[in-house]
Amino acid sequence: MSWHARLQLDYTLEDARTVARFAHDGPLRILQSLYPEGGGICHNVLVHPPGGLVGGDTLELTATVGPGAHGLVTTPGATRFYRSSGEQALQRTRLTLAPGARLEWLPLEAIGYNDCQAENHLTLELAPGAEFLGWDATALGLPHADQPFAVGRFLQHIEVPGVWLERGRIDAADHRLLSSPLGLAGQRCMASVFFITGSALERTRRDTALDLARAVIAAHPLAATAGATSPHPQVVVVRALAPMVEPAMALLQQVWAAWRAHFWQLEAQRPRIWAM
Repeated sequence: MSWHARLQLDYTLEDARTVARFAHDGPLRILQSLYPEGGGICHNVLVHPPGGLVGGDTLELTATVGPGAHGLVTTPGATRFYRSSGEQALQRTRLTLAPGARLEWLPLEAIGYNDCQAENHLTLELAPGAEFLGWDATALGLPHADQPFAVGRFLQHIEVPGVWLERGRIDAADHRLLSSPLGLAGQRCMASVFFITGSALERTRRDTALDLARAVIAAHPLAATAGATSPHPQVVVVRALAPMVEPAMALLQQVWAAWRAHFWQLEAQRPRIWAM
């Protein structure tokens, strides 16, 4: 049986407090709102009780952040794209930020299991003055459990319309892409963390963010396979390749902490679910 789940999440600022409201159809939920940093920042955990997607499943998440509101969304575990008999498994996320809104999008990794047929889409729309800090990590197979990504396809799509587009189609049969030094060089985890604004970043603000990220990378075990760049005046991004998820996620969290302090003067408040 295929699942088609939808969730609409809306953040609004009410009396200096960010309030989350949601409506859902199917097995996709938001847990109780938490305020470890005070009322201005609302932390939420997105859960999908079935635990993964198989061929024919579709998850659709739409979130809006109103003027002045600040939301943080994470997940309790990986998003798993399981083996498919031929149908696509699709996760589609669309995030819309109003002027002055902030959103942190911090899901744990997506895993493409052997013989999956997966598509993972993230689309962002930011009004002038809005700011977004988020990441994406994708792991191919479970090589340390002797379950390599030997058959299947995974499509990753990240887009800010008219500003930035990252789109990669990975076929397990494409050995040149997966194993060549010009491709993934045998690495099986791809990760990126990005800061995106609705209008161009001031040059000093952007350059400082790049310097901070490069300092984190230089001190990290993934220094040889990670880099920071600004492909557009509204985008700063760090990309990394790793043999497994754990070092990649550690790097993303360190850059997130550095950028959170730099851009927003906020300490890194790790969601409690990460420690469970």
